[in-house]
Amino acid sequence: MSGARYGNSRFTWLNIRKMFNRIREDIHCVFDRDPAARNTFDVLTTYPGIHAVMMHRMTHWLWMHGFKWLARVFSNIARWYTGVEIHPGAVIGRRFFIDHGMGVVIGETTEIGDDCTLYHGVTLGGTSWDKGKRHPTLRNNVVIGAGAKVLGPIVIEDGVRIGSNAVVLKSVPSGVTVVGVPGRLVGGTKEPDAKRQAIAKKMGFDAYGATSDMPDPVATAVNGILDHIHAMDQRLEDICRGLKELGAEVGDIQLPDLESCLLKHVENKEIDTAVESVPEHERSSTDS
Repeated sequence: MSGARYGNSRFTWLNIRKMFNRIREDIHCVFDRDPAARNTFDVLTTYPGIHAVMMHRMTHWLWMHGFKWLARVFSNIARWYTGVEIHPGAVIGRRFFIDHGMGVVIGETTEIGDDCTLYHGVTLGGTSWDKGKRHPTLRNNVVIGAGAKVLGPIVIEDGVRIGSNAVVLKSVPSGVTVVGVPGRLVGGTKEPDAKRQAIAKKMGFDAYGATSDMPDPVATAVNGILDHIHAMDQRLEDICRGLKELGAEVGDIQLPDLESCLLKHVENKEIDTAVESVPEHERSSTDS
C-alpha cells in the first residue's frame, strides 16, 4: 500500500515538474518572438497571451482527468481576464505564443504543435456541428497573422505562414505562405540571403505571418497575362514580316504600349511574373 502511495505521489510530482517546465518554456519563447519583451517579470505579469496559455495548461489537465465542468469554469474566467478563448479540450504543444491576444478563439478539437505563434483576432474554428474532429490541426513552426480564420478539420503543415485576415478552408502543405480570401498559396520559402538569415536568427519567425518580399498573387497573375500578350504580339509581328517577304499586303497597325499596365510593389519594383516572354534566339530556333 505504501509503495503504491509512493508511486502515485512520485507520478504527481513528475507531472507538476513537467507542467512548470512547459510554463518556463512558454515564457522564454516570448523573448525570441517579441522585441518589446524586457524581462521575465514583465512578461509574466503583463502579457495576456502568456496568462491564457498558463491557464489553459491547468484547464486542459482538469479536462483530461474528468473535471470538465470545472475546466470550463476556469477557461471562462481566463477568457474574461485575457480576451482569449481556448477550449480546455484543445491540445497545445510546447513554446506556444499568443501575441496581444485579444479576440483569439481556439476550438475544442484543435491540435497545435510546437513553436507556433498566433496574433490577435485569430480563429481556429469548426465548420460543422459534428461531435468528432471539426477544428484545424497545426503542425510545428506555424505563424498565423492578425485576424486570420482557419476553419474546419484541415491540416496546416510545418513552417506555414498565414497572412493577416486570410481565410483558410483547405489543408496547406509545408513551407508556404497563404494570403487572401479565400486563402491562396503564394509560394514556398526562398533561400535566404545573409541579411535575412541574421534577422531570422534574431527573431525566429515572420511577424504577423508576413514578409517584406511577399508576392501579390493578383498582380503576379496580371503581369503573367501581360507577358504572354507581349510574346504573342512579337510572334504576330514575325508572321506579318514573313507574309510581307512573300509578297502579301499587310497593313501596319501601331499597337498600344502595355508597359504602363504593369503592377508594381510599393517600393516601385516590378513584380515577378508567372509567364516569361520567349527570348529572340529561342523564337528563331523554334521557327526554323
